[in-house]
Amino acid sequence: MAIAIDFGTSNTVITKFDPLAGTTEVMKLPNIAQRTAINSELIPSLVYIKNAQISDVITGQKVRDQGLDINNNQRFFSNFKRGIGTNIQGFLPQLDNQNISFEKVGEWFLNSILQELKEKPDSLIITVPVDSFESYRNWLTEVCEKWKIEQVRIIDEPTAAALGYGTEENDFILVVDFGGGTIDFSLVQLNLAESKQAQGFILKWGDKILGKNSAQKNKIAKVIAKAGMNLGGSDLDNWLMDYFSHEKDIPKSALTNRLDEKIKIKLSSQINAEEVYFNDRTLETYELSLDRNKFEEILTKNLFFEQLDKLINNVLQQGKRNGVEKENIEQILLVGGGSQIPSVQSWLQQYFSPEKIKCDRPFTAIATGALKIEQGLQIKDFLYHSYGIRYWNRRQNRHDWHTIIPSGQPYPMGNPIPLLLGASVENQPSIELIIGELGEENTSTEVYFDGDRLVTKQVTQGNTKVQPLNDSDKARTIAQLNPVGIPGSDRIKVLFSVDDQCTLRITVEDLLTNQILINNISVAQLS
Repeated sequence: MAIAIDFGTSNTVITKFDPLAGTTEVMKLPNIAQRTAINSELIPSLVYIKNAQISDVITGQKVRDQGLDINNNQRFFSNFKRGIGTNIQGFLPQLDNQNISFEKVGEWFLNSILQELKEKPDSLIITVPVDSFESYRNWLTEVCEKWKIEQVRIIDEPTAAALGYGTEENDFILVVDFGGGTIDFSLVQLNLAESKQAQGFILKWGDKILGKNSAQKNKIAKVIAKAGMNLGGSDLDNWLMDYFSHEKDIPKSALTNRLDEKIKIKLSSQINAEEVYFNDRTLETYELSLDRNKFEEILTKNLFFEQLDKLINNVLQQGKRNGVEKENIEQILLVGGGSQIPSVQSWLQQYFSPEKIKCDRPFTAIATGALKIEQGLQIKDFLYHSYGIRYWNRRQNRHDWHTIIPSGQPYPMGNPIPLLLGASVENQPSIELIIGELGEENTSTEVYFDGDRLVTKQVTQGNTKVQPLNDSDKARTIAQLNPVGIPGSDRIKVLFSVDDQCTLRITVEDLLTNQILINNISVAQLS
């Protein structure tokens, strides 16, 4: 059995592929999924920790059914996906004499989903945000390895959505994925010439690779451009909470946050929305009400549409550099709960005609599309982030980063990229090199707690957000010099390349002795 998991910040969806019937279906897990007639396939991404020492947790809809999400209890976790791979672990409580991390909460949640399945899958595809850093993908890799599943693969959420909408006959598709934690844009080319050779998966285990060395012809989905940021539906919920707190003097709590989310959801289908809040301490009752116009004002005040403009312009510029004009884009596909907000759809109509915009599969397209790679459709991708080396910037008197492999580089790379390095001190015994994954320049995402809620904020900092890939005592050293190095001339040549499995590899040659010190070793799995 092959399944796909769309692990979302707010909700999670599971799909299953039946190889005998050749069909894909959305799985409904009634024990942990929503109890509503509509969207009963959605599993709320919620965790309540009963006992951390024995991994005894309650997940999904069960948390809401038992009222465990409204009492500001430190054992309750929502939006935990946003904290995975971030440096905010110190804010989390210690429960049952155990240190809690977002990674551990996420692992417990995914484990609970697999436990609900009637049989263990032999093939698993998991989707990831387009802007996820290496640390997030490394965490997901470690979790998946524990499951002992024959084959596990990863695909970007927007690319999966394009496949899930069934638009393979179109050439160029723009996917807008607005979920609970991120918003991602991806320009995808689907209707390509058939190829006899698979173009590689982003991640895999086991001995078997679907399509590899196969004579069967496979369609290829090619990602032309992509951009994303940590801005999602939970941020909008927080903005509504701030508004009601400031304007109506309503306290911020897990309960009011849940009511704010309900108001936001209602405004996608109604002009006005109301929810009732009862304060059990003061016995006062408040009515939370909002209309679409005021909601749009709140979004504008928080620079929401301004940030969307930056993202879409980034994607359109990338597309233009790759020969794709805005007029070439045939379909705009909306996924994620946030994409149902009318003002988001109106904003898109400033760029594209309404008949091009589709929004009828917001919750299932990603998980359904992910299974396409199980059916012989391969993904040809490029590097979303740039990769570089750390150096000492004498002018700024600080460490800085020099780009070696730019974002947008297709892989596998045809020719390696060379770098010449020399000794910096007399009698230098070795040369160290720190390689990093470079994020957006001049901006960063602050993740912090406001009371009991997790908040992210885009801030300007004037430097580059970086995730080091080999910053450990043993991994930094790439060359032992014999004889020792002397400043004044190039001593080693480093060749950087990325293979068909999206793995960064280096070869190091000693220019003095003409010896190969390191030959095509793996440094890190890239994204």
